[in-house]
Amino acid sequence: QVQLVETGGGLVQAGGSLRLSCTASGRTLSSRDTMAWFRQVPGKEREFVAALRWSNSRPWYGDSMKDRFTFSRENAKNTVSLQMTNLEPEDTAVYSCALGQPIVSAARLPSAYTYWGQGTQVTVSS
Repeated sequence: QVQLVETGGGLVQAGGSLRLSCTASGRTLSSRDTMAWFRQVPGKEREFVAALRWSNSRPWYGDSMKDRFTFSRENAKNTVSLQMTNLEPEDTAVYSCALGQPIVSAARLPSAYTYWGQGTQVTVSS
């Protein structure tokens, strides 16, 4: 059974940084897999943060994260990290990692992912 476990959330002041990690267990990831981060605040839909194809480790980002977030893969492990810098109060949300095999055009959609972590809270104070 595939499980995703996130770590690294917490409380930070505006302008600060946090690093989230997500580890997949239960099977070895393959070149067909994509790992992604989404975030959600109460009453709103999940928002795409970033995704990374296991085949080439090249990430792509949501529009407001591109210059502040870095999504990377840890070599030889089923682990990815999301380094978030210059955080803003608007970044406050529950961040969840996801695993699936979406086609490129669907990779920003939560429905394209099969497995989800439990989520980790990120709170940015002003």
